[in-house]
Amino acid sequence: METEARHDALVNRQELIESGNVPRHIAIIMDGNGRWARQKGLTRAEGHRQGVKALKPIVKECAAIGVDVLTVYAFSTENWSRPQNEIDALMALLVEFLRSETEELKAEGVCIRTIGNISGLPELAQRAIQTAMAATAQQTRMVLNLALNYGGRDEIVRAINRWIQDNRSLTDNVLLTAPAMASYLDTAGLPDPDLLIRSSGEMRISNFLLWQLAYAEIYVTETLWPDFDPAELHKAIHAYQQRVRRFGGLRE
Repeated sequence: METEARHDALVNRQELIESGNVPRHIAIIMDGNGRWARQKGLTRAEGHRQGVKALKPIVKECAAIGVDVLTVYAFSTENWSRPQNEIDALMALLVEFLRSETEELKAEGVCIRTIGNISGLPELAQRAIQTAMAATAQQTRMVLNLALNYGGRDEIVRAINRWIQDNRSLTDNVLLTAPAMASYLDTAGLPDPDLLIRSSGEMRISNFLLWQLAYAEIYVTETLWPDFDPAELHKAIHAYQQRVRRFGGLRE
């Protein structure tokens, strides 16, 4: 995984757009809220609050640059093992974000979607999600995909089980194909991520989009998520634009 070390030069939005190689789909693992809070002597809840604040300008900047889909890892299937007070704070922040930002995101042309087992979330969070999705369903500038109660392994298992249910009446000779599998994933109808960004310097994908990241370019930054701003996003996209994607083939 390549870090940001060689890509510190500031790049503006127009330069990225004029390159003609803007990633269609960016996925982000928003890591480092807790460390950010600890460094400042604050609570983990405050770190998460600042992390939520950091998301809005990134969404707006992605839309302005011309990204079609932004998928952010907001709450994983493994996050349920955290202390209950932290889980409660995260769910409250999710509801607050959706209630306060949906209308502005709608005005920006952003369609809010989710991936993950949303039925496992608290009822209040489920209602806020459904309201936000309904309000922005007709927007076409960019999709903001919130990964909530999401795990890559869980998604694959759920997809296979749905395929089995839909094909029980067919002959035993019917086999699950890669295209069929993709159509049963939570991201069905969306392009696979071109670029995965992970903040806080950790070198792992943490059960995120295991199927979809097969050929994504990976960019890791030491910046903690609450400090991740549009300038950091520009660095990541610029690094992506310097790479040659061969998808298993040879460079001409």
